[in-house]
Amino acid sequence: MKKNRNTERKDRAVDDHSKKTANKVSAVSIILNALLSGFKLLAGIIANSNAMISDAIHSASDVFSTIVVMIGIGFSVQEADKEHPYGHERMECVAAILLSAVLFITGAGIGIQALQDILEKNYESLETPGILALIAAVVSIAAKEGMYWYTRHYAKQIDSSALMADAWHHRSDAFSSIGALIGIAGSRMGFPVMDAVASLAIFAFIMKAAFDIFKDALDKMVDHSGDEDTERAIYDCVIGHEDVLGIDLLQSRIFGNKIYVDLEIAVDATYTLEKAHEVAEKIHEKIERDFPKVKHVMIHVNPAS
Repeated sequence: MKKNRNTERKDRAVDDHSKKTANKVSAVSIILNALLSGFKLLAGIIANSNAMISDAIHSASDVFSTIVVMIGIGFSVQEADKEHPYGHERMECVAAILLSAVLFITGAGIGIQALQDILEKNYESLETPGILALIAAVVSIAAKEGMYWYTRHYAKQIDSSALMADAWHHRSDAFSSIGALIGIAGSRMGFPVMDAVASLAIFAFIMKAAFDIFKDALDKMVDHSGDEDTERAIYDCVIGHEDVLGIDLLQSRIFGNKIYVDLEIAVDATYTLEKAHEVAEKIHEKIERDFPKVKHVMIHVNPAS
């Protein structure tokens, strides 16, 4: 069943709002990350802290990742065309996968350097970080946690997987700063190897975030079915219609951040084609109205036995 013009206009309005919201949040992220990474890098160099320098690199990768998110969302809200009749929602998933790759490469570099510092065992040659590195870690934790909640709020509002991935990138950066704080404090207390151990902890946080983002994006790219609660709710919505005598098939698949539904319903075998079409049309409109994440419904009508 095709969408009517009102539904199409509504979808375009939602897409425009999503794009504007995502761009606003992304612009804030880029500015704050650039300032924060510069501050942490300077603090790490001045205070002789490899953990803080590693944390600064992590924050700098956020700038690139946010740009990737903006590009991905920009493509994803483009209208369907002749070459892409089902739209471009999966471009968000591509952006999220690129983001996970950036995180993986960033984390690998940090982890290798930290492991070398630990295995060489030349702890006496490691310099004790200054107080500025400690201050930078505290500032980073507060800033990145705030950015996580800010980005997460708007990601849930527009249901954006790429923006949610960026939010978790902020959270992983906050956790890595906690690791840096512990490592720097431990090093200043007489255990210089703790700075390298903190870098290794940062590596672990980055790898975990990269894996989670990649897995979520992959699920959405391979036509993973919708969650059971949503399918059950759609089933109840359809079977509750007075003209529906049974449901022969109900399947759903996630396409980007939207859901596509395939339905086979059974109606009275004596209904005319016009009447059966009218029933299907009403169910189609009700599902798309009651379930905003559903982008399209394909309904086949069977005669009830």
